[in-house]
Amino acid sequence: MGDHRHPRSTPLEDYALLSDLKTGPLVSRDGSIDWLCLPRFDSPAVFSALLGEPEDGRWKLSIDDATVTHRQYHHDTFVLETYWESDTGRALVTDFLPTDTATNSLVRHVTCLEGTITLSHDLRIRFDYNRAKPWTRTVTCPDDTQALLSVAGPDALLLTGPAMRIDDTWQALHHDTAPTTNTEADCDKLVDYHGAIADRLALNLTLNEGETQGWTLTYLPSHYALPVTPAPEDAKKDTITFWHDWAAHVDAEDTYDEAVMRSLLVLRALTDQETGGIVAAPTTSLPEEFGGSRNWDYRYTWLRDAALTIEVLIAHNFAQGALHWRNWLLRAVAGDPDDTQIMYGIAGERHLPEEELHHLAGYEASRPVRIGNGAVNQYQADVVGEVMLALAALRDAGVEEDEYSWTLQRNLLTFAEHNFDRADHGIWEMRGPEDWFTHGRAMMFAAFDQGVRAIEQHGLPGPFEQWRTLRDQLRDEVLSRGFNAELGAFTQTYNNTEVDASLLHLPVTGVVSADDERMLGTVRKIEQDLLDEAGFVHRYRTDSGIDGLEGEEYSFMICSFWLVEQYAHSGRLSDAENLLNRLAECASDLGLFSEEYDSTSKRLAGNFPQAFSHIGFVRAVDAVARQKAQATDKPVHT
Repeated sequence: MGDHRHPRSTPLEDYALLSDLKTGPLVSRDGSIDWLCLPRFDSPAVFSALLGEPEDGRWKLSIDDATVTHRQYHHDTFVLETYWESDTGRALVTDFLPTDTATNSLVRHVTCLEGTITLSHDLRIRFDYNRAKPWTRTVTCPDDTQALLSVAGPDALLLTGPAMRIDDTWQALHHDTAPTTNTEADCDKLVDYHGAIADRLALNLTLNEGETQGWTLTYLPSHYALPVTPAPEDAKKDTITFWHDWAAHVDAEDTYDEAVMRSLLVLRALTDQETGGIVAAPTTSLPEEFGGSRNWDYRYTWLRDAALTIEVLIAHNFAQGALHWRNWLLRAVAGDPDDTQIMYGIAGERHLPEEELHHLAGYEASRPVRIGNGAVNQYQADVVGEVMLALAALRDAGVEEDEYSWTLQRNLLTFAEHNFDRADHGIWEMRGPEDWFTHGRAMMFAAFDQGVRAIEQHGLPGPFEQWRTLRDQLRDEVLSRGFNAELGAFTQTYNNTEVDASLLHLPVTGVVSADDERMLGTVRKIEQDLLDEAGFVHRYRTDSGIDGLEGEEYSFMICSFWLVEQYAHSGRLSDAENLLNRLAECASDLGLFSEEYDSTSKRLAGNFPQAFSHIGFVRAVDAVARQKAQATDKPVHT
């Protein structure tokens, strides 16, 4: 695969994630917020430049004639601090989403640290993925200050702070033609008295040493009364306190302690505070191959991804968040067990129709840009097993089952029984023919195994003999039909001779151990068929034609982390450490991983940041730490 770099697309590693546990905007190194969905992760974007052009919506705040010398998150938070330096002075730009407010607000704060600086704003509000330009006018807020209100249909954004001007106006309400001048005074008059449909809001402002200014952009339904917006300094203190309080309860002590903590923070940042739904990523349609068409919307809650997230959080002493997700699960899958889906909206929505946005050029010219996800209608055999493993971990962590949570698990096993002989689309959501994927069948084994264990070890009620019979049948089936003796390896499906990176997860199911010769043979075959030039792991060979899609894709981060786990658990500790170290270097300077990595261009690819990848990293670090501790008889902190 070549490097299809597109000059308009900012490298993903140059973006920072912000979060208020409701949404997750991306801020570029040069100060441009190019992606923001409001009011939720899966809401239509008001800034879509990430998937197109600046004209598709952004908010760029930069320091004139200056360069970024350093950026960082304030320790264990999502408060972003970016340092700028020019010939005349230095500045600090602080970006964050307040976490303890009822509103969805985005705060941008500038401090002149030394000398004199001039800052510039370029704010282009484009509701509904740039399918609606807003009407902007001056309003009086509850505290009697003036602000700009931008409205389009059901949505509105309130901008407070030093007044910006409407620039490049193409239509003025109550005027036959657009104004012929574009002075600041003319634009202010236009806003004050008429309102306008504006291309952008702009401002140039000079600050001297010690001076500060802040702006807050707040979302509200357009029919709501104007809210009281948070004061930037107070909101910053409260937001830092929120993240510090959360991080203080999470155990992350190892060689990679800071990186592990950042990954755990990312998983928390992708969790909706109100519903408990965990999104796979805050973005859509970031390509699995630059210039390709494998572009999907990940702003939803997959049962699998959320279950793996919960297992990681439990392993690091955050069972409270796991309980929040269990309650989400109870609501989402309520009803007939046969109606269980693989994924839902953040609040448990079932209808997630896939749509293409033809007006957006796509990241690195990768089209189509998609919203919604057609995989919602797929059957994937592994999902119930992933959920049962996560809920078992929660139970083992001391969280009591209640009447409803155990009933939920019994219903999930009923769903598995009803689909016992059914072929599926596999963990990677193949859009080709259904088949019996070995990983999926092994996860079905894990589902019934956890049901049996719950009865044996916790005294919970259930059809013990029935579940044990199905469990044992699945184990025999996987070991006979899923293993190809001639290849000396497990295969992707019962009906082909391909290997698949998901097979690295078989030891987690309990069907086979990591050091079993059948697993070791599978690893050798994966190393032969699925490694790229950097030694990173592809999900499967795309040229096999099984996935029903055109094009190729880069290595998948979580698959490479699974290989680290396998190495560690099968006695190849040196190989595990070596691969882990190389993978860790693929993270951005802020410790963020994307879905994939292009070893040729050395760029992050796919949706970003990706929960799956951060899960894989934490699990890999934990696996290496455990093996090193066992080798030295030292206690391990995970």
